[in-house]
Amino acid sequence: MKKEDLKSLVTQVYEELLETINQQNAPDKDEVVSYLYNAAFTIEHIASQEIDSIEHAKLAFNNAYKKIADSSISSYKETNGKFAELTQLHQQTLKNYKDSLIDLPSITEKFDEIQSHMCTEVSRANSIISKLTNQIQELEKTTNLDPLTKVFNRRALTTYLENVCQKKELYHELHLLILDIDDFKSVNDTYGHVAGDKVLILIANTLKKVLRDGDKIFRYGGEEFIIILNRISTQTCKKIANRIIHIIDANQLIYKGNSLHVTASIGATKYISGDTPDNLIQRADSALYKAKRNGKNQLQTEEN
Repeated sequence: MKKEDLKSLVTQVYEELLETINQQNAPDKDEVVSYLYNAAFTIEHIASQEIDSIEHAKLAFNNAYKKIADSSISSYKETNGKFAELTQLHQQTLKNYKDSLIDLPSITEKFDEIQSHMCTEVSRANSIISKLTNQIQELEKTTNLDPLTKVFNRRALTTYLENVCQKKELYHELHLLILDIDDFKSVNDTYGHVAGDKVLILIANTLKKVLRDGDKIFRYGGEEFIIILNRISTQTCKKIANRIIHIIDANQLIYKGNSLHVTASIGATKYISGDTPDNLIQRADSALYKAKRNGKNQLQTEEN
């Protein structure tokens, strides 16, 4: 990795960390430590020869900031709710005193001050909530990472395939795989969506370990992932796909004392000169359909 690339990453970490701290009224040391730990882990796993891995790391830092902003919103919403409850309580107390025959002007004045303070705090909290919400919406529009699995998202896939297909002719083989978790709905129905999320994370982490740094992983939607394999033969592509299927089949996730066993089906195809993103994905999807129809937990291919 070049010296300038390293400086760029360090600057990115520094700026994002300062932004994170500035957005919170009471920054927590543990959150800062966690942020730095995640940043170090991300940098450690950057492939020096892959410039887009650097961009991936920068996006990961943005994603970490988004998590903290989400957490801040939850915190302020809770504070806002408590202030609203206190405001109602004081309003009722003031009404009771003012309607009473006992005249306590000093207490009433004090309650009026508290009431004013509460209203100011509620207004401030609402302003912060609105600001953080807008920032998160902006991050959602610009980030290329799936927040759950930490792989590239569908937006990044669209950009990547458009760039590939614009070249018309490639001087190396490119294979596109669609992986779909078999019977994923039953996992959500039986164990809940939290368990389903853990399965998705398990699959994403498995793909990261099995594939090379130069390969691309995208969460296509729901329980589907798209994998791009560059500069390999069709035979090698099949070996990699079958290895992924075998590893997923051999692993189990323990969730609340339950052993969750899942399998995956894969449809694969190869880029053909003149392909568009749509027909490239459509061929892989057609192959995936064959894998599902033939019994799942297997690979099927479609060349043209």
